[in-house]
Amino acid sequence: MTEISAAIDANIVVALVDDQDKWHTTAVELRNALIQADAELIYFDCVVNEAISVIGRRTEEQKRADQFAQLLDKLTGTVPIESITWIAQESQRLFSQILEQCRRTRGALNYHDALIALVCQEQDIPYIVSFDRDFDDVPWLERIGSAEQVKLLGESVSENNDDDPVSPLPGPAQVAV
Repeated sequence: MTEISAAIDANIVVALVDDQDKWHTTAVELRNALIQADAELIYFDCVVNEAISVIGRRTEEQKRADQFAQLLDKLTGTVPIESITWIAQESQRLFSQILEQCRRTRGALNYHDALIALVCQEQDIPYIVSFDRDFDDVPWLERIGSAEQVKLLGESVSENNDDDPVSPLPGPAQVAV
């Protein structure tokens, strides 16, 4: 069973897809470390939405619009539709809580980031993979921003499992009478 369950932020997806992104190498190392740790990687629909928008804006601003279709194909190869967890419909139900998180952080968490954080809390997803330090202010999430953190986390999970040996089921001699 997977011990590390982590939501992936848009800045990671963009960096993975765009080899001209300043975080590309770090994002690839981070993703590879997560895969090696057998982590469950969760891609929310709002993250894919934001990544597509960032790639579109970036390619236009950097005069690379001719690369947009190729980057979009790379994105859908990295995050195929069957890998997307659809949460946008939750924003209506969580609207007041999303605004509360945006207010609490004075706008440091944008609307999508607050939605991601709240869904992670509801779904018991303890980690967010992101270069965005604003997630550091979310008390129920631990941000992972480097491959080294994944390795340390994997060691910690492994040590915790070693410290909690599974008790054998009581046999006839162990049952209290």
